[in-house]
Amino acid sequence: MLKFNHVSKVYDGGKKAVDGMNLEVDKGEFIVFIGPSGCGKTTTMKMINRLIEPSEGSIHIEGENILEKDLVQLRREIGYVIQQIGLFPHMTIEENISLVPKLLKWPEDKRRSRAEELLQLVDMEKSYLERYPNELSGGQQQRIGVLRALAADPPLILMDEPFGALDPITRDALQEEFKKLQQSLGKTIVFVTHDMDEALKLADRIVIMREGKLVQVGTPDEILRNPADDFVEEFIGKERLVQARPSIQTVEQIMSADPATVSEDKSLSDAIQIMKQRRVDSLLVVDERNVLKGYIDIEIIDQNRKKATRVGDVMSSEVYTVKEGTLLRDTVHKILRRGMKYVPVVDEENRLLGLVTRANLADVVYDSIWGEEDNLSTVNV
Repeated sequence: MLKFNHVSKVYDGGKKAVDGMNLEVDKGEFIVFIGPSGCGKTTTMKMINRLIEPSEGSIHIEGENILEKDLVQLRREIGYVIQQIGLFPHMTIEENISLVPKLLKWPEDKRRSRAEELLQLVDMEKSYLERYPNELSGGQQQRIGVLRALAADPPLILMDEPFGALDPITRDALQEEFKKLQQSLGKTIVFVTHDMDEALKLADRIVIMREGKLVQVGTPDEILRNPADDFVEEFIGKERLVQARPSIQTVEQIMSADPATVSEDKSLSDAIQIMKQRRVDSLLVVDERNVLKGYIDIEIIDQNRKKATRVGDVMSSEVYTVKEGTLLRDTVHKILRRGMKYVPVVDEENRLLGLVTRANLADVVYDSIWGEEDNLSTVNV
């Protein structure tokens, strides 16, 4: 799909921003470029659509040298999403999404149909088409930026730190949403980030760069388990040791299968008694089918005990969950970086399966660091 042959970018004074890059990207692959500031990752990406012209070597898309293509045509055939989003404030959402199809002279009804179809992919109502960018939240605007890149159905999409300016919760949600979207549509993605957690979460393969050169290329698991050198190991971070343990990969392998729960029709007094019996300070609220509805904790009860009597009247429905099969490294990021006590694990119908807690993670860390040593001691005895 995409091939770099000895590609370099040399600026005035002889400084090489990119130095002799060789890389092949398969169709439908999600490639993430990462490295310290000034390593050449953004320059590499911008050479693909010739926002920056390569000084040496060649870049081929589906076998065709990009330097031999008409520049306007090349860019219309490549989706492009940036951190600043770049929506036109005087255009409606429909006009923003349909910008490239209009340049390609698609008929109006086809453009409208395509815009409605794309909104459905990100669970936005078609009524949004009549709105303007300033009427949308930051997360919604970024979704529209992604949809605009998809509008003309390009096989290749470039993304330059597209979620970097968003708050952590919106960013996490968009990362998950976009990864699912990419997998369902089969698009080839070249993604630039400075965030290793984002790279590990999204990439099929990660390209680590330093001073214009490729240092290591591999899947997230390959890089976590076998960093190429001290630079890569330090760049990954020691705290990700837990993510590299080959025997534990998904959340259900470490979750507690019997979380403390309560139903909506129970009284607050009943909830307090369950907390005492289970020695916990919060309960997950489920229905008769074990579908997760929310949670209740001591603080919520204390704030509402004079105003309500039922769990369903005061519970919070805002619960961050992960689906069964979710990679452990993604859940580690949520718990440790965002200060969560636990993350419920649910199935496709949102039925509660279990709970990943900080204690579960502590056990994994212990086994990862000392487990092998303990096993060897047992054998020696």
